[in-house]
Amino acid sequence: MTHVARTPCTRRRWLKAAGAGAAVALGVPACTPHREGTLRFWAMGREGEVVSELLADFRRERPDIRVAVEKLPWSAAHEKLLTAFAGDATPDIAQLGNTWLPEFVALGALAPLDERIAATPEFEVADYFEGIWATNRIAGRVYGLPWYVDTRLLFYRRDLLQQAGFDRVAQTWGQWREQLLAVKRVVGPDRYAVLLPLNEYDPLVALALQSGEPLLREGGRFGNFRGEGFRRTLDFYLSMYRDQLAPPASSNEIANVWNEFARGYFSFYITGPWNIGEFRRRLPAALQDTWATAPLPGPAGPGASVAGGSSLAVFQRSQRQAEAWALVSYLSRPAVQQRFRALTGNLPPRRSAWAEPALMADVPSQAFREQLERVRPVPQVPEWERIATELRVVLEQVVHGDLKAEAMPAEMDRRADRMLGKRRWMLARQAA
Repeated sequence: MTHVARTPCTRRRWLKAAGAGAAVALGVPACTPHREGTLRFWAMGREGEVVSELLADFRRERPDIRVAVEKLPWSAAHEKLLTAFAGDATPDIAQLGNTWLPEFVALGALAPLDERIAATPEFEVADYFEGIWATNRIAGRVYGLPWYVDTRLLFYRRDLLQQAGFDRVAQTWGQWREQLLAVKRVVGPDRYAVLLPLNEYDPLVALALQSGEPLLREGGRFGNFRGEGFRRTLDFYLSMYRDQLAPPASSNEIANVWNEFARGYFSFYITGPWNIGEFRRRLPAALQDTWATAPLPGPAGPGASVAGGSSLAVFQRSQRQAEAWALVSYLSRPAVQQRFRALTGNLPPRRSAWAEPALMADVPSQAFREQLERVRPVPQVPEWERIATELRVVLEQVVHGDLKAEAMPAEMDRRADRMLGKRRWMLARQAA
C-alpha cells in the first residue's frame, strides 16, 4: 500500500479529498508524535465537567501519571477532533460518540485495544451489554471501551393506558397498535396517542433495527432500504401518521414536550434515559405516579433498540498509550462507573455496575436495563449519520405529502448509494 507523507498539510489534503466521513481505513501512518509529560484527555459536555472528580483515586493509585482534562462542547467536538487529526494535535484519550468511531478508525486515528484488553486479567468483556460492545468492534478489532450507554424506549402515561383498558405496554407491534388506537379513542380527536417528531430519526431507526435485515448491504457499500425488512417497518411507522395516532410535527413545533405530555396531548414517547430526570423535574407532583417506562415492542415480541452512548478511545499517535490504557481501564471499573452515574445520571455499560442499590431501586431505569439486553449498533460506516439525516428529511417529505410513501425506499437507496460512492471506490482501491 502506498504510504502517505507524515505532514500536517498532507493530512489536511487527505481529509479534504476523502471528506469528513472517510470510508475505510487506508493504513495512514501516524505522524511524528507530540511528546509531553501529561496525559491529555478530551471529554465533552457534562461528562467533561465531572470527570475530574473521578480522578482523585486514580492519581493516588498512579502518582506517576499526570492527567489534564480539556472540556469540549458537543457542538464543536467533532470538528475539533478532525482538525486535531489533520494538524497532528490529537489528545492521548478522548470521549467519542460511538457512531463516530468508524470515522476515526477509517482515518487511522485510533489505537486498537485488543491486546491490552487481553492482558488485563480483571477485565471481563462478557460483563458488557453485547450490543453496546459491538459498537466498539470494527472490522474485527476493538477501538474503544463503552463509557456510558444510551438507547431509546417508551415513556408513557400509565393512567391513560389504564383508562384505555390495558395494565401494561404490549410486546408486539400489532398489540401496541391496538393500544394506541384505544388510547386515541380515550383522549379524543384533538389529541394523539404517540409523539414521533419528524425532526428525529432515532425512533424509526430503532424499529428498523428490529427487522432482522441490515440497513446497508454488501459491507456497507449500498443502501438496503428497498429490502422487505425496512419496507415493513416503514409501513408500520407511517400508519401512525395516517391514522392520526401521531401528530405530523417536529419537536420544534411542540411548545414544551413535558407540558404536552402532562396535559395528555400524547401518551407515548420514544426517547432516551436523560428524560428520566427531565420528567421528574418538569412534570407536576400530581403526575409523578402516572408515567412509566417500557422496552420497545417488536414485530413478534420484545424488540431491539439503538445501541448508543459514548466510548473512551486511545489515539494512535499517543506516545503514552500504556498510561492512557491505565486511565481508560480505571474509568471502566464498575465502582467508578457507579460514581460516574451518580454525578451525571448516565447509565453504565457493564452489567455488574447495575448492582448499585440506588440504580436497582429506580424503576424507570430498570426498563433501560432490560432494553440494553436487546440493542443493536447502527451501520458502522463513517457516512451513517449523514444517511440517517437524509432518512429524517425524506420521512418528513412523505408525511407532508411531498413524496409518495411507496417511493421512499428507492429514494433512500438512491441517496445512500450516492453518499457511499467514495466508500466503494476506496474499498476497491484497497482490494486492488
